[in-house]
Amino acid sequence: MLRAFVIAMLLAAPVAAQDFYTLKGHGGPIMDIAVSPSGQIATASFDNSVGVWSARQPAWFEGHRAAVNTVAFWSEDVLASGGDDFKLWLWSRRARAGRLMAEHSAKITDVAFAPDGQTIATASWDATIWLMLITGREGPIEEWQVIGKKLSGHKSGVNAVAFTQDGKTLYSASVDGTIRSWRYDGPQMVSNVIVKHGFGINTLIVNDQGGWLAYGASDGGTRMIDLETGEQIADFTQGRRPILAMALDPAGQQLAVADGQGYIMIIDTDNLRITHDFRAARQGPVWALAFSPDGRNIHAGGIEDIVYSWPVETMTEQTPMAGGTRSFLQDPKTLPNGERQFKRKCSICHTLTEGSARKAGPSLYGVFGRKAGTVPDYAYSDTLDGSEIVWSAETINALFDLGPDHFIPGTKMPMQRIVKQTDRDDLIDYLRTQTVQKED
Repeated sequence: MLRAFVIAMLLAAPVAAQDFYTLKGHGGPIMDIAVSPSGQIATASFDNSVGVWSARQPAWFEGHRAAVNTVAFWSEDVLASGGDDFKLWLWSRRARAGRLMAEHSAKITDVAFAPDGQTIATASWDATIWLMLITGREGPIEEWQVIGKKLSGHKSGVNAVAFTQDGKTLYSASVDGTIRSWRYDGPQMVSNVIVKHGFGINTLIVNDQGGWLAYGASDGGTRMIDLETGEQIADFTQGRRPILAMALDPAGQQLAVADGQGYIMIIDTDNLRITHDFRAARQGPVWALAFSPDGRNIHAGGIEDIVYSWPVETMTEQTPMAGGTRSFLQDPKTLPNGERQFKRKCSICHTLTEGSARKAGPSLYGVFGRKAGTVPDYAYSDTLDGSEIVWSAETINALFDLGPDHFIPGTKMPMQRIVKQTDRDDLIDYLRTQTVQKED
């Protein structure tokens, strides 16, 4: 009975569209959003987690050891996620189980499913695409079998992949400024360059039923091309850069485009005109977009830890993402240098108080004298599990002097340095005053 109740709660009816609402619970920026045919919402976050939302409450799926960049539904039960840890996970919502299915040699940026119900494609900054055939899906997720094929052709990282609705062609977009098509010719996979943009292409949408492909690039280019001829159909470039996300409503009539300056543009794909141009975020980019199944709401996420959902018809009358300025975006002139260093370098991943609060990194509360890898509510990488490092002024100084990738090779910490000794000293002094454990 208890198991049946849990399953019923997990698969409960999703939030109704047509009203403005938010989803709160993540501990870091929202990197991607996916919506199932029934309207179930899944989110990928910088906090290393995947959330699946029922009645605006999250069920957490944990396995990634770094930021999760992409999430996609395969069915109402199964979804996939890829992250900065180079790994692709598949998750069963009913079983509340996950399985590591594949690993690239650089971060995974996108995942797509073919209509055949068996094939997955992943895009990675290692400049390759993994095309995987999954068999044995009638059994539990642990028993599924994987046959993989690596596709190489791009000269730089691959940012996006998308199958056509007929399943015959896969398209990929790359930092190298090209879009490639991939399709089988007998046993061989044949690839052709169909777009040469000149700047990195970040996202794409394919609508072969409508005969077009849309893409967004790092220079702000937002264009549609004819799939048969390769000719440009329309250019919706607004001069805002970069283009970071796109979404197409299920009817194929509305294309949403998000950029680094916080705008969401809605395009009528039948009449090739912009119907809405909404300042969705007061500060920072919009990284994630998805439509509700009826196309009436657009879900979005960005630098905040919150998913916003606006009714499309009235979105330009709505309030934009309203959270206060993220600590790492505050005016540095108003802060003492040690606090400034913490807020710019550390605050997006770490708290100074007890509890890691679903952040991408462990709490720094009581960090001095603490052995690395020992905060109980945080899932460390294998590199720090069992580490002999003890945090002190000397080890924190070395961490930022050398950079985490050199001081702790294999760590999932962002690769950054604090070059000036005075800045490192000020940060250490600030941490001393802010992380002292209080006596009971």
